[in-house]
Amino acid sequence: MSKKEQYTIEDLIHKASNYIPEEESLNKIREAYDFAYQKHKGQFRKSGEEYIIHPLNTAIILTTVYADCDTLIAGLLHDTIEDCDVEKEEIEELFGPTAANLVYGVSKLGRIHFSTENEYLIEYYKKIIVGMSEDVRVIIVKLADRLHNMRTLYALSNEKQKKIAKETLEIFAPIAHHLGIHKIKSELEDLSLRYLKPDIFYDIADKLDQTKLERDNTVNEMLQAVTNLLNEHNISHEIKGRAKSIYSIYNKLNKGKKFSDIYDLLALRVLVNTEQECYLALGIIHSKFKPIPKRFKDYIAMPKSNMYQSLHTTVFGIDGYLFEIQIRTYEMDEVAENGIASHWAYKEHKDASQMMQNTTEQKLQFFKSIIELNEDKMSSEDFVNSVKDEVLNNNIYCFTPKGDIIELPKGATPIDFAYKVHTRVGETMIGAIVNNSIVPLDYELQNNDIVKINTSKNAKGPSQEWLKIVKSTQTKNKIRAFFAKNEKEIYMDRGKDSLEKELRKNKIAFADFFTTENTNKLLKELKVDTIDDLYLEIGNGKYAPSTVIHIIYKKEEPVEVKPKKTVKLPDVSNSDIVVSGIDKIKVNLANCCNPIPGDEIIGYITKGNGISIHRKECHNLEFLDSRIIPVTWNQTTTEKYETTILIHSKEKQDHLLEMMQKLSMFDVQIERFITIHQKEEIIYEVDLYIRSLEYLEKLFRELEKLSYIEKVERLMR
Repeated sequence: MSKKEQYTIEDLIHKASNYIPEEESLNKIREAYDFAYQKHKGQFRKSGEEYIIHPLNTAIILTTVYADCDTLIAGLLHDTIEDCDVEKEEIEELFGPTAANLVYGVSKLGRIHFSTENEYLIEYYKKIIVGMSEDVRVIIVKLADRLHNMRTLYALSNEKQKKIAKETLEIFAPIAHHLGIHKIKSELEDLSLRYLKPDIFYDIADKLDQTKLERDNTVNEMLQAVTNLLNEHNISHEIKGRAKSIYSIYNKLNKGKKFSDIYDLLALRVLVNTEQECYLALGIIHSKFKPIPKRFKDYIAMPKSNMYQSLHTTVFGIDGYLFEIQIRTYEMDEVAENGIASHWAYKEHKDASQMMQNTTEQKLQFFKSIIELNEDKMSSEDFVNSVKDEVLNNNIYCFTPKGDIIELPKGATPIDFAYKVHTRVGETMIGAIVNNSIVPLDYELQNNDIVKINTSKNAKGPSQEWLKIVKSTQTKNKIRAFFAKNEKEIYMDRGKDSLEKELRKNKIAFADFFTTENTNKLLKELKVDTIDDLYLEIGNGKYAPSTVIHIIYKKEEPVEVKPKKTVKLPDVSNSDIVVSGIDKIKVNLANCCNPIPGDEIIGYITKGNGISIHRKECHNLEFLDSRIIPVTWNQTTTEKYETTILIHSKEKQDHLLEMMQKLSMFDVQIERFITIHQKEEIIYEVDLYIRSLEYLEKLFRELEKLSYIEKVERLMR
């Protein structure tokens, strides 16, 4: 819980020197404090304290997880870029690129203020993931920063207290848990509950106080009994009572348990030297105190994804009281309490930062899962749901027949398992055997299932029906990618065939048309990289073969652009496009100009693909006069439509996060966001779905208020 202690720089240096022996590093930390002190001079917190108290306490918290020198410097400087007009380059010059990157990473995480009730949560999760995939230490600094803010939350208004506490409980505490930093996670949870539900928090605290004497006496008796037992068998150990956090008790009460029924209020932790002694101690304790069936957990043989290792058992102890006992080595205890970095610098005196990065990449499936999700192309909503459902929630652990552990989200199927092993295994899968029994493909896997996947070289690949069965978003994306690849090859073949037919029709030899000069001209004009890409664009209807030939031979042929989005019109009365004089017809929105409600539009009658809808100013209408038809928007349209905008920034600094915040304020869905770095500016190309031209114009005005935005425009292809 929060303790108001007045720390000084000497306290920080003393704590850091326990595991950072180099005088040069300690001097750097002192210099960082002096720098922060000068920059924050004259600034005060809501509590009335000098601002420097906050970064100093952040660094003090970081020493409890044995953070390295660069991380401690980042803890001291983490607010200087945002609050003191300090440039990243200045920090880099004084303290090196690593510390500067960490400070900049933490600053990026702090830029968006949001509510967990709205879509800001989506972008916030993305920010967190980017920070973690770059350097895990960014998140560790952010957690320490948040913990100290929670300890001083009393200084804010009641409304802000609840908002920040909810944000902490739903976002920061789960991340601390998956990093394995139990101390920070537990305190964040308790402090959050204190402000979100103060009545419940203090009621539990009072009950704990009332029963403390009785519990302490019982725990001490049990502690002595277990100590005597282990001493008799010459097992060197340390044993202590384990405090149950208020939030964990609240969770159990919330599930319908009575306070008197929460047996693991009585808990012991046994620390021994070796893994073998953990199992010996367990057997000795079970020989004296009867264990409760199904309450034994072996997290040593099968560690949690955050590297937590321990044996858990619940036994009938002194006077029939139930005791939860944890047995682990000293090293396991360091990891469990303080996270993955805790024992390296403390025990091995190695480069903690490099060790942290290497171990994260190799062992910490949490980060690996998030980084893989971040690489998959999915909507913001899918991304956040994936992070919450597949990473931040409890997963299940299944085995291959060889004993390899496969981590999956709850509800996963054998198909998810197959794709997790390898994409090729999933694509050639024809069946599954679980625990020596044949199971259907939609079977819901359980913890500890042994799964064998049957494959065949002649397998036709995944079925579209699998998309309805599988649980993991990654699996769905891999299946979709399979169909997209097959579809791409079909379109390429179709495009090549169409172009060859058109060349023969015009009596043009293939070799004469595809000279080196002509090929380069085609690729440049149509903005594609390869001939295969050109065939693809012809095959999917973006360019007609006649249009491609026209580029070389300058024939005036119409340019037909197949739309990206199809609008079905079963009924004119409730459709979004009204076609003059026609009752029912297929209507498409052209992706060259992406019309949206409010645009003046015109229809073009295509060959076999209904009516293509263009904006009146679309340059591709130049040759289409002969098959033009009047069309209008239905006034009651409610759908969102895709358009592409270009945002020109006159600054070289990347303002992506701030612009995402602005866009999130409007009723838009962002499909794609590309940053294009040019000599004098940065251009952001954004594909988004929006309701109307009126909404879009408001969005333009809001973006143009930003000082660094030069102009915003729609893209016309």
